[in-house]
Formats: sequence, structure tokens, C-alpha cells
Amino acid sequence: MDTLLLTFGFLLILLGLAGSFLPIIPGPITSWTGLLLLFLTTVVSMNTTFLWITGIIALGIFILDNIIPLLGARKYGGGKGSVIGSTVGLIFGMLFLGPLGILIGPFLGAFLGELIVNTKNTKGAFRAAFGSLIGFVTGVFLKFMISMVFLIYFLKIVWQYRAELF
Repeated sequence: MDTLLLTFGFLLILLGLAGSFLPIIPGPITSWTGLLLLFLTTVVSMNTTFLWITGIIALGIFILDNIIPLLGARKYGGGKGSVIGSTVGLIFGMLFLGPLGILIGPFLGAFLGELIVNTKNTKGAFRAAFGSLIGFVTGVFLKFMISMVFLIYFLKIVWQYRAELF
């Protein structure tokens, strides 16, 4: 059973890392679930304080990830169109442009979304797209960094208990 928990925990950590870039998967929460599975093994002693703190951090990053692009778009004069367009652009960008689409997709999506919703001018839409892109990149950076920290802790704990786990 411990091997199963360890394997699923590690897979969730990796899925959480991927979720840093994919808007469908809540990256830090998924990675935190991997940590939780590690602590549910019979070998690793449960550290509830660590789990509470990391869980609150993961939830906080998840909430911030939904707010930061909106704040970035609004700071540069955008609205809902640029935020929704950024998310749609990310999905299409990744599907059709691969890794490069992670940056190009949200920018183009925010630009087009702002033009569709608010047909003022292209200069305003460009500024909103830039703000949305900054917010998106900031969110991705935060999610990736916390998921990497969770991966490092996971590997550190596995290494510490390697004799009992394997």
C-alpha cells in the first residue's frame, strides 16, 4: 500500500508541475495532494503542521492565480474580455503552437478578447493584452515555484525514509 501511495503521490506532484502551465489543472493543490499521500504512508510520520501550512499556501496561490491576471488586465485598462481571451488563447496556443503558445496564446487571446468586448481601439486592447500577459506569467511563475518546492520536499522526505520505503 505504501508503494501505491508513494507512486500516486509522485505522479500528483508531477501533474501539479504540469498544472502550473495548464489552466485546467490546479497545480499547487494537485502537488500538495501528492505530499499528503506521502504522509499517509505507514513509514513517514504525519506532520500536520507542515501539511496545514503547505495546504494554506497552495490554496492561497490557487486563489491568487485567479485574481492576478484580472488585476494585471485592469491595471493596463482591460476588462473581462482580455482575461477570458487570455485563458482561451492559452488553450488554443498550447494546442496549435506547443510550448511557444504558452506566451503567444494568452497575449493574442487577451488582445482579441478585449477588441471583441470593447471595440475602442487597438492601442487600448494592446495595453490590456500586455497587462493580462504580465498577470498570467506572474501566476504561472508562482504556481511553478510552489510546485517545485513541494517536489523538493517530497524528494527530501522520500530520501530521508528511503530505507523503510524501498
